[in-house]
Amino acid sequence: MIMPRGQQLLLPANPLFIWGSLITALLATMLPLGPLPWLPDWLAITLVFWSVHQPRRVGIVAAFVFGLLVDVHQAALLGQHALAYSALTYFAITIHRRLLWFAPHHQAVQILPLFAATHLIIVLLRWIAGEQDPVLAWTAVFAPLLEALLWPVFSAVLLAPQRRAPDPDANRPL
Repeated sequence: MIMPRGQQLLLPANPLFIWGSLITALLATMLPLGPLPWLPDWLAITLVFWSVHQPRRVGIVAAFVFGLLVDVHQAALLGQHALAYSALTYFAITIHRRLLWFAPHHQAVQILPLFAATHLIIVLLRWIAGEQDPVLAWTAVFAPLLEALLWPVFSAVLLAPQRRAPDPDANRPL
C-alpha cells in the first residue's frame, strides 16, 4: 500500500499494548459512575480504534467477549453490548482501509454514525426489554458526539508507541 504524503511510517503494534489498552478501556467502562447515559463508551472507542488499525488482531470475537463482560458487569440484558460491539467492530473493519487515508479529525466525522448506531442498538434493545424509559434514551444522543470528539485524542495516545524510532540515529530520517 502506498503511504499518503506526509504520514510517518509506524512501527508494528505491540500485542501487549493492544490488549492492555483494551483491558484498561474495559475497566474505565466499568467505573461506578451511576446511570449517566451521556458518558462516552471508552471500550467502544478503543475497540473501533484497534479494529481499524489492527483488524487481524482485534476482531468481532473480541468485541463480542468484551460486550458480554460489560453486560455481566452492568447486570444488563445479556448480549446487548455484545451485539452492539460486534456490529460496531464489523462496520469498523469494513471501512478501515478507506478510513486510514484521512486525518483523525476527518475520521471522527466518518465514525460518528457507527457510534450512533451502537448506542441506538443498545437503547432499542433496552426499550424492547422494558428496561429503559424512552425519555431517558434521548440523553444518549450526546455520547456518540463525545466519542467522535475523543477520537483524535485516542488516535494520538494509542499510536504514540508506534511513532517512536526503533533506533534513533542522526543519519536515519525514519
